[in-house]
Amino acid sequence: MEFKFKTLKQKVIIPAEPEQIYEAIIDGKKHAEFTGNKATSDPKIGGKFTAWDGYIFGKHLELEKGKKIVQEWSTTEWPKGYPPSIFELKFKKVQGGTEIEMIHSKVPEEQASDYDQGWIDYYWTPLKEYFKK
Repeated sequence: MEFKFKTLKQKVIIPAEPEQIYEAIIDGKKHAEFTGNKATSDPKIGGKFTAWDGYIFGKHLELEKGKKIVQEWSTTEWPKGYPPSIFELKFKKVQGGTEIEMIHSKVPEEQASDYDQGWIDYYWTPLKEYFKK
């Protein structure tokens, strides 16, 4: 079986401090607050996480508070036999808040466009709203 992958790259500015955004993503309770769906997280290297009522799941590979999150990442719709993708966020303080640079690599090619739009619809937009409150 030949795997076909894509890498998704996005940049977004969120009106909050890097540490606040890091916590919102890594803390299961805060994650659930901004997405509106159940999330869990064991915030340590090798710790497991879930989001969107278990639809997204994986483990933390690198954690640098307020700077970087790297995760092994899959969903319940992952194609059979495909390895987990690698999801990386880097946070940089900028005028107006924090720039998040996302690199989501090893995404199954057939699902890439859905996830590319999904990050905008289900993460960046609600995260902006969460911090405007």
